[in-house]
Amino acid sequence: QVQLVESGGGSVQPGESLRLSCSVSGNSVDYNVIGWFHQAPGKEREGVSCISAYGKRTEYTDSVKDRFTISRDREENMVYLQMNNLKPEDTAVYYCAAAKKLSLLRLWYDYWGQGTQVTVSP
Repeated sequence: QVQLVESGGGSVQPGESLRLSCSVSGNSVDYNVIGWFHQAPGKEREGVSCISAYGKRTEYTDSVKDRFTISRDREENMVYLQMNNLKPEDTAVYYCAAAKKLSLLRLWYDYWGQGTQVTVSP
């Protein structure tokens, strides 16, 4: 079992920044890939970014490249998503999740957090 808890969401204006945090606990030896997903109202949950066990490999969906940065602190069992230059279309609930394989595809992720709301509006 792996437990994940997100924090850091909030309401910001376009162009501002937020940093999301994901606390990882439990038996995460095998499920050592962490991904961030977002889900807007009425839409499917989509992969935003993911990071490998030691942070050497990362992936980003095209819409957030050059704006978002994923990182992890293995000692603290934390994964972060730094989101800069936020846009209204980034508004969604953001989830972190754990997988065995580095991928932005939801089907690879077996453990999920409860989500944190990000709202970007003027």
